[in-house]
Amino acid sequence: MQEYKKEFIEFMIDCEVLKFGDFVTKSGRKTPFFVNTGFYRTGTQLRRLGEYYAKAIQETFGTDFDVLFGPAYKGIPLTVAATMAISEFYDADIKYCSNRKEVKDHGDKGILLGSPIADHDKVVIIEDVTTAGTSIGETLPILKAQGDVDVLGLVVSVDRMERGQGTKSALKEIEEKYGFKTTAIVTMADVVEHLYNRPYKGKIIIDDTLKAAIDAYYEQYGAEA
Repeated sequence: MQEYKKEFIEFMIDCEVLKFGDFVTKSGRKTPFFVNTGFYRTGTQLRRLGEYYAKAIQETFGTDFDVLFGPAYKGIPLTVAATMAISEFYDADIKYCSNRKEVKDHGDKGILLGSPIADHDKVVIIEDVTTAGTSIGETLPILKAQGDVDVLGLVVSVDRMERGQGTKSALKEIEEKYGFKTTAIVTMADVVEHLYNRPYKGKIIIDDTLKAAIDAYYEQYGAEA
């Protein structure tokens, strides 16, 4: 596992974004872990988050694309943080763009904020966690309405590695349905590999009991490999 992935896992723990315990997902699944990206709240945290996204984006998509698009609302700060990091670390001046929930009819009019999107632009979409595809289904028509754009793929922070609408993971379903690449900074398998029975700041975060609960969760809800 690359060093930046290990650092990102520890970063999520420090920011209280990744938590372990008893939770219920939006879909009603009882889960022993939860990812809440709303806990990235400071400028320092967002700067570091942008750096981790930049590394994952460069690794999968390179920097030969034009626009990083983040669906409102959580995608807005992600696009800004990640494009700044791409500029700093890879000397690539990528445009950032997000959508508004409501079309603005005065001043800077339209549904987009940030950079306009033009014909033949290559676009990468950035989101927080793995989705069931609902958000992508709403995002693509917005992008396609701007012109003949080439959507290269989607990057998220964490792949939960659980079933989406069928038996495959949400990211894999998105790949197959829309025909583009998906990637994540880390997967939950990476998280378990890095934290299981390994102390972090003097504490074992994933012990045998929690590991058993995670394994049981994936037996019930895990996606096909």
